[in-house]
Amino acid sequence: MVVPPVDHDCALKELVEDLANRLAKLEHENAQLKKAVLGSRSEKSKMPRIKTGDPATPDERQKTRRERAAAKAQAPTVRVEHKVPDAERRCTVCGNAKLDPLGDGKKTTVWEFVPARFVRVEHVQEVLRCRCNGFVVTAPGAPKVVEKGQYGASFLAHLAVSKCADHTPIYRLEKAFHRQGIPVARSTMNELLHRASTILTPIWTRLLDVVRVRHVVQADETRLRIVRDKAGKTKNGFVWTFGARDDEGELDVAYVFAEDRSGSTPRTLLEGTTGVLLVDGYSGYNVVDEVSTRRRAACHAHLRRYFHEALPTAPVAQEMLDLVAGLYLAEHAADAQGLVGAAKLEFRKQRAGPVRARMRAWLDAQRDRHPPKSPIAAAIRYADNQWDELGVFLSDARVPLDNNGSERALRRIALGRKNYLFVHDGDAGASITGLYSLVATCEARGINPFEYLADVLARVQDHPSCAVDELLPGAWAATRDDA
Repeated sequence: MVVPPVDHDCALKELVEDLANRLAKLEHENAQLKKAVLGSRSEKSKMPRIKTGDPATPDERQKTRRERAAAKAQAPTVRVEHKVPDAERRCTVCGNAKLDPLGDGKKTTVWEFVPARFVRVEHVQEVLRCRCNGFVVTAPGAPKVVEKGQYGASFLAHLAVSKCADHTPIYRLEKAFHRQGIPVARSTMNELLHRASTILTPIWTRLLDVVRVRHVVQADETRLRIVRDKAGKTKNGFVWTFGARDDEGELDVAYVFAEDRSGSTPRTLLEGTTGVLLVDGYSGYNVVDEVSTRRRAACHAHLRRYFHEALPTAPVAQEMLDLVAGLYLAEHAADAQGLVGAAKLEFRKQRAGPVRARMRAWLDAQRDRHPPKSPIAAAIRYADNQWDELGVFLSDARVPLDNNGSERALRRIALGRKNYLFVHDGDAGASITGLYSLVATCEARGINPFEYLADVLARVQDHPSCAVDELLPGAWAATRDDA
């Protein structure tokens, strides 16, 4: 549609301009829908890729190969000897048939896969009696994770890791177990998962308490459908993620399930806390200001996304994308130098401060040049509304530029949602998010979640409640490293 020139004036001018704006808005929405269904979701820029460090040297690459070879050498080894056939055990020169071994032989390595298997462990308790027939004593039995249950800690850990780390639906696990000759009903596995989460409740609730009081908390939320609510209808539930790093920079992740997206979840969790809350522009987090002294920080990745989506209809948005890239270049430079604390903050002010000033000037210059309902105008409004929150990183060195850590944490929920589709009710949602919290934290810290869960499931019920911090993933790994 051709918009009349500025000096043109007639009764239809305002109508034509309004229709042109609405058409541009609808074309943008249609393009976004087509992209969501058919296109790539990548937000790659045309700018050269940011280099976060020098390329690896030949010595560094050789060291990496040696470390991988050393790790593989820890795997169990099966030795298979291949004898020289009898027809060839004779010297072709002198005819001697008594050949001597030459060294240990020629060795080659082939990696084979041995499927995991179930082991039936039969516990036999000794029973003793007195000859007088008046006394009988029985040896203590093996401790059981589930009272009167047939499945041990490693089985429950395998279910939890398969569901929360590998995103395998229960019906696929049922098929896999059946192939191994161990038929386990889906209802049994669902009950065991719920039991595992209940047993681990003291740990994942403590993990949530630890995360909520840290200085910088990153939060986000995503959908997880509930197949039945209290009224017997299907509805959307929501998984909220809260992530925070400890003093050593290690990330802990905690999830909370809620049956709505209102601000009651962050309000309840962060009430009375202090520090910084790094989130997107969702208004549900506004209530945190009423119940805590946390300062709100905004995400530059969300800001960039708005301008990236406006790029097809407004090429000038590339200028803002380049400015945002300048902020990340400065941040990568600070990290490459190993700067922390006051030194990093001063570096940010010197390198990122001028970039932010150019961003402000660009927004002021572009604000009135675009139709109010266009994508670029929406992006500019988002930047204006979040401007103060976007600048928090210049006053606190511990605040990252974006909230990508929370979005990555929610990726496991999205992957699981594509496979198992829904949870049965609110209790099931709360149960699975507790397991997700422990698995996600283990993976963020480089801990094998199966080894961790198999160990703490067998110990937590007899562990003193006042020392539950010892069973958190970070403390658990530190104890094993010391041993």
